Amino acid sequence: MSDYVKMIRGLKTPDAIAQLTHLYGHREGAAVYQLDRYTRILKKHEERFHSERELSLVSAPGRTEIGGNHTDHNNGRVLAAAINLDTICAVSPNSDNIARIHSEGYEPFEVDLTELKPVAEEQGRSASIVRGIAARMKELGYMIGGFDAVLSSDVLSGSGLSSSAAFEVLICAVIDSLYNGWEVPAKTRAQIAQYAENKYFGKPCGLMDQMASSVGGLISIDFVEETPKTKSLTYDFAKKGFALVIVNTGSAHDNLTEDYAAIRAEMQSVAAHFGKKVLREVIPEEVIREIRSLREEVGDRAVLRAIHYFDENERVLKQIAALEDDNLHAFLKAVMESGNSSWKLLQNVTCPKNGDQSLAIALTLTKRFLHSTGAYRVHGGGFAGTIQAYIPNDKLADYVAYMENVFGDHCCFVADIRPEGAARIII
Repeated sequence: MSDYVKMIRGLKTPDAIAQLTHLYGHREGAAVYQLDRYTRILKKHEERFHSERELSLVSAPGRTEIGGNHTDHNNGRVLAAAINLDTICAVSPNSDNIARIHSEGYEPFEVDLTELKPVAEEQGRSASIVRGIAARMKELGYMIGGFDAVLSSDVLSGSGLSSSAAFEVLICAVIDSLYNGWEVPAKTRAQIAQYAENKYFGKPCGLMDQMASSVGGLISIDFVEETPKTKSLTYDFAKKGFALVIVNTGSAHDNLTEDYAAIRAEMQSVAAHFGKKVLREVIPEEVIREIRSLREEVGDRAVLRAIHYFDENERVLKQIAALEDDNLHAFLKAVMESGNSSWKLLQNVTCPKNGDQSLAIALTLTKRFLHSTGAYRVHGGGFAGTIQAYIPNDKLADYVAYMENVFGDHCCFVADIRPEGAARIII
């Protein structure tokens, strides 16, 4: 009996089902859906590689940002959660030091890991992430090596749930699993992933996405130090009568790197006025006192974005306290305040390049639907992509139908918080 057959059969054992239920929750049909996914990638791995080396199954989740919109890149605070959408792979090591990746829906590619310097032609492509992660892991003293992988992801690109971070954390977890015995700390994995995206892929992202994907669960993250401080929280919105819904407007944010980078750069331009690198090092009252000169030096939008940062950073503390006190009303109030600040001060609801206002439409419709119940806000980077809404359970079906009428079938995803970040399925 081949290892492929053994693993496919092993997926149906009680221990394997328990692992899948732990990662993906108890919703009806979830276990069957995941069994099909994992079986499919194992079969595709056999078709493409016929590997006689040890097989592994690895997963890394997408994430939802609960609070702290665009604060991480200026050493701020965020509240985030891993969710029950992920990127998975069937993978085996090889002896030729080449990473071969076949990802469903994409052209396969290879990366020769004997060359770890950035390749200009790869910038903005997945190959740069693989090379960057391998380079950083080797630099930090970890073992690296080639691998043959088949990937599948239900974290849709451009969905605002960070498919990029899920891919990055997955690649790091794969190399860790194959060559380091699963010894790389979750925080370090996240930092390696961010390094690859910043230095090799060419996107100046913060660390929140990778940290949420790598660590897992509902966590607060404080980026005040080089190694972020994390704190795990527990809260079940469903048991409190609310569904956490991500609405995908269908407007892609894949080509908005410049707009995201501008937020970070403008915030840091305000910090530079005071001789600091990031806004976390600046006293908010000093910005208010210096507004006149700041407007002339860095512009009005930069000032407004800095004010958003300070307010949002404190708002995360309010959200954490509200959840710990089981004060859902206070938490939802803070969600609304975050959304209003993001729209008016941070200004990441309307796309500046093409004037796309899909997010504004989604937020407005959600306001009209909810009236005074629940909460809603822009989700993730903004400008395009998704919004986040807290919908009363008894209104969920009507809300989904209401939004699908505008944004199409399956535009709504009801997110469950995944208790674990990057994971191996042990069979």
